[in-house]
Amino acid sequence: MTALAEPVGERLVPSNGDRDHPTDQKDRDFSMLDGRWRAKAERGLDPLARALHRAGISANALTIVGLVIAAATALAIATGHLLVAFFGVILTGLPDLLDGSVARSSDTAGPRGAFFDSVADRVSDALLFGGVAWYLADESAHLPVLVLAVLALSMLITYERARAEALGFSARGGLMERAERMVFLSVGLLFDILVPMMWIMLVLTALTAVHRFVKVWRQASAMDRTAAAPRVAPGRPRPSATDVTPALGDLGGPVPAPTDGRGPHDRRRPRARRLSRVSRRR
Repeated sequence: MTALAEPVGERLVPSNGDRDHPTDQKDRDFSMLDGRWRAKAERGLDPLARALHRAGISANALTIVGLVIAAATALAIATGHLLVAFFGVILTGLPDLLDGSVARSSDTAGPRGAFFDSVADRVSDALLFGGVAWYLADESAHLPVLVLAVLALSMLITYERARAEALGFSARGGLMERAERMVFLSVGLLFDILVPMMWIMLVLTALTAVHRFVKVWRQASAMDRTAAAPRVAPGRPRPSATDVTPALGDLGGPVPAPTDGRGPHDRRRPRARRLSRVSRRR
């Protein structure tokens, strides 16, 4: 299960959405896990995905299974069964890796499955971090606020990328995407160090949010400057100040009529005045 803005468990769709948006090298370098290991893991699970497809299991069914496992894992976290929850997080990620491969094997990848996958991922995140907040509420009344802050920032970076790509910009990359969040959560569950992990996730998620905001802001600013620049036809010199000075008629004022009786569009040369020869009387 993968969010529209987080490339984990993605189902490629034959459109120009963020499901098949190419990841550039800079974003891959700045990503920790999502942009580096995801493709390799999916290729390794392709035989299993084809076997699931032959068995009649669809990608949407795997998404539902992952959602059910996430709900059970959240319940295990809330009740203090952290070791069971550790394996539950791992099992939650397995359908997340397989659903995209099954969709491609069955040739059923499309916008509907991608949308369902994205919504399921957000629900899974809310369930897991809700279980952590419930568990930490026994230690302190303030610790659930820390967990909810991590969840809110996670939703923010997801929205930043989804909105940016809807506007035609790129907002991939970051230190704390969905795969990294699951790894840090698993470590916290395994060693019972959830509070330190939540603080680390809070800082890294905030840095990721700032990184994506600045990245999109720069792209949008460059586009605004390009749109505001004057456009000149190729091979045509730029007009000078004297060339663009409007005539009196261009300013909307009345065109003065000539004093020799000609119309404003009369191009005939004016006739010279004839001097009358009148003899002066002495």
